[in-house]
Amino acid sequence: MHEACGVFGVYAPGANVANLCHLGIYALQHRGQESAGICVSDEERLRVHKDMGLVSQVFSEESLSRLPGSWGLAHTRYSTTGSSHASNAQPFTFEHGQLGPVAISHNGNLTNAQALRNALVEEGYAFATSSDTEVLAGLLARTPGERLEIVLQRSLPRVLGAYSLGFLTRDSLVAARDELGLRPLCIGRLGDLRAPGGEGYIIASETCALDVVGARLVREVRPGEIVTINASGLHSVSFGQRRPPAMCSFEFIYFARPDSVIQNRSLYEVRLAMGRRLAEESPVDGDVVIPLPDSGTPAAIGFAQASGIPFAEGMIKSRYINRTFIQPQQGMRDAGVRLKFNPMPRVLAGKRVVLVDDSIVRGSTSRQIVDALRRAGAREVHMRVASPPIRYPCFMGIDIASRSELIAAGRSSDEVGAIIGTDSLAYLSLDGLRIALHSRPETAGFCFACLDGVYPLQVPQQLEMDKLALEG
Repeated sequence: MHEACGVFGVYAPGANVANLCHLGIYALQHRGQESAGICVSDEERLRVHKDMGLVSQVFSEESLSRLPGSWGLAHTRYSTTGSSHASNAQPFTFEHGQLGPVAISHNGNLTNAQALRNALVEEGYAFATSSDTEVLAGLLARTPGERLEIVLQRSLPRVLGAYSLGFLTRDSLVAARDELGLRPLCIGRLGDLRAPGGEGYIIASETCALDVVGARLVREVRPGEIVTINASGLHSVSFGQRRPPAMCSFEFIYFARPDSVIQNRSLYEVRLAMGRRLAEESPVDGDVVIPLPDSGTPAAIGFAQASGIPFAEGMIKSRYINRTFIQPQQGMRDAGVRLKFNPMPRVLAGKRVVLVDDSIVRGSTSRQIVDALRRAGAREVHMRVASPPIRYPCFMGIDIASRSELIAAGRSSDEVGAIIGTDSLAYLSLDGLRIALHSRPETAGFCFACLDGVYPLQVPQQLEMDKLALEG
């Protein structure tokens, strides 16, 4: 699936903005582990520090001390469009003729990036990276306007796809979200920072980042909204056409942290509900329910509650290995799985094990896990998946670009189970997912395109899209 970036911004005159940004992207590290960056403004210039690696690897006390400013913008990245390379690390900065320097951070994916890029090249723009975020920066740089919100109102209607954006100018922090609201973005309010002038605003991909810096949730950035935060306070304008919202359902299934809240829904409670519904739809005789930690844990607890089968931790996860789903190359994912999960024979030996996970994408992790459970002595392994089969690529910002990558594409549940090596395998139905999300089929509000192939916007005609399509 094509996604994985975290956006975080701070407007807090008088506070240590660089440190707040540092804490914020620590909380969003799960959204991208390839690169990290912080940009700050001191009202005269923008300063940026960014590099490849985890937040802990990119920043030090010394590097943060070189980022003085009253407002800042930060980013954690996983490559969607554009390769995993230092030149694609964000925030990007560009020069606007009327506004001066502008920084941009982007979570999502632009479906018409190639067409926009071609048009900019014809106009003489020289690209320095392969990222679709630079395409957006190039478009904005060529759009006139005396305020950034005017530039965005004029340019964003030309942009198709998913984008939750943060911007930094010399005097403002700005947030914008696509007309469908595909990717999350929220606004928080800082209070007692125990410093003069220590109040301010936060923008963040998830509410868990607000919690870390002691901010309270104000609201989400609405689809098709531009929010400007500066010395005058918070100002909002809209752009484009009003459309039915289509929030990415995979944020609820897997991507967002369980301690985050999206659309006033606790991610933890939604995942519990998915597990309960799964137990009702696909019961199985078992001796123990175990999760694939950590992402499968809430659903496994819900499954155990509804089924009456005891819950146990049957596998221990190493906290020092990155998420396998968002490693960009398959060979890296396979090695990561072996290092990351270790089964406990004393919990599993001789038992009928019900393994619960939030989703199956490529199937490589699941296959290795099932093999490991059998080596640990499990008598039977029954897999229950707390989401429907993922059969279609995503063009809106999650890292799946090809149907050939998806184990469920063109296969039944039994066929998937045979490949993975389970005694049985069942998925949550799409209706079951809707029930867990409190969403009715006739009610708009979510994008299920990777599950049902119904896209909320125009996508490339062929359902194959090379991740590096903008390179070369």
